[in-house]
Amino acid sequence: MTLTAKEPAQDHEAGSPVPSPGQAFTQWFRKHLTWIALGALLVGLVTYLAVTSMSGGTDSRALSARNPAPDGAMAAAEILGRHGVALTTTDSYDDTVSALSDKDQTTVFLYDPRGYLDQSRIQDLAAAADRVVVVKPRLRTLNGLGPGFRPGGVIPEGQTVIEPACTVEDATVSGPVSAQGSVYAGPEMCYSSRGDGPGLYAASTDGRLIVLGSTDLVDNEHLATQGNAALALRTLGNNPDLIWYLPGVKDISATDTAPTLSELAPKWLAYAGPWLGIVTLLAIGWRGRRLGPLVFEPLPVVVKAAETAEGRARLYQDARAVERAAGNLRAGTLTRLARHFNLGADASTDAVVDASARRLGRPAPEVRSVLVDFRPGTEGQLVQWAQELERIEQEARSR
Repeated sequence: MTLTAKEPAQDHEAGSPVPSPGQAFTQWFRKHLTWIALGALLVGLVTYLAVTSMSGGTDSRALSARNPAPDGAMAAAEILGRHGVALTTTDSYDDTVSALSDKDQTTVFLYDPRGYLDQSRIQDLAAAADRVVVVKPRLRTLNGLGPGFRPGGVIPEGQTVIEPACTVEDATVSGPVSAQGSVYAGPEMCYSSRGDGPGLYAASTDGRLIVLGSTDLVDNEHLATQGNAALALRTLGNNPDLIWYLPGVKDISATDTAPTLSELAPKWLAYAGPWLGIVTLLAIGWRGRRLGPLVFEPLPVVVKAAETAEGRARLYQDARAVERAAGNLRAGTLTRLARHFNLGADASTDAVVDASARRLGRPAPEVRSVLVDFRPGTEGQLVQWAQELERIEQEARSR
């Protein structure tokens, strides 16, 4: 008897291989993929909230005191705070007025690029604050500062460094600046691009109203250039309290509605409109009398065949339709000849040509060359060919 070795025992069923550690992990990962994704999303959200809370609140608006981006103004705000200026940021007119009522000797920084504030609110801010500094105002904002301020153009692109060229202390101490933007005219003007004209810095005589024509004088990107920082800090840091006000949509007055057509129209149109109406009626009456009354003609109207033919001929002549006119002349001649020879309405061209040749006593090819084959190319050839057709038709009828 032959003895066989006993096979080792297996934990799995016969025929199923034992998975490797890598394959086992892959199977587990695919089985729990949904929960893994949800966990990763939750961890990412918690991390984002933690980083945001640790970094502090930021503002992405241009010239915001909490915006560290190049177009923000966090650098100027931080420097002013380190020099003892109490900074209060507001984003609504009511909050700004409330902050002004609680403080004395306050400077208001105003940047309203979209013109949310109306003229009356600008005037109220100017009356309540000790100083109002407006950066690159629109015409609506500029009108609220008073009649002494008006726009004056822009700084040429090639001019990068501008000297003060004035007697205002803040500007002369700050020295030259480097900025691109608009220039404004006012009682006091500095940093002009053309001598003593409008400049980047315009102020009232008492220095309570100041207009800066460029955001480059305050933003983070250009603050360290030339005397930009000195001018911004001296202009905004003259008082112990500074309100940094950036108006928004909530500052739009509920009474601000789109003007009607009557409000947009000039005043003289109220007198010109009725006058134009009267002139129009007179012109209608004048032209109506000149043309005469309407003539009523009973229908149907009988139009002579000759008039129709002449009218059609004039149209062909104006359009220089030589080929179309020749086709009509050929068709009319063949139809009349077929009727004259009693060939019937559906007679072929060959039958008409043969009958005409027998009646005229001419060879059929000669008659065909005139009646069928000839194609006039000009108006002169068309007239001569029409005369030839007429002679052939008259001879055929007379014989």
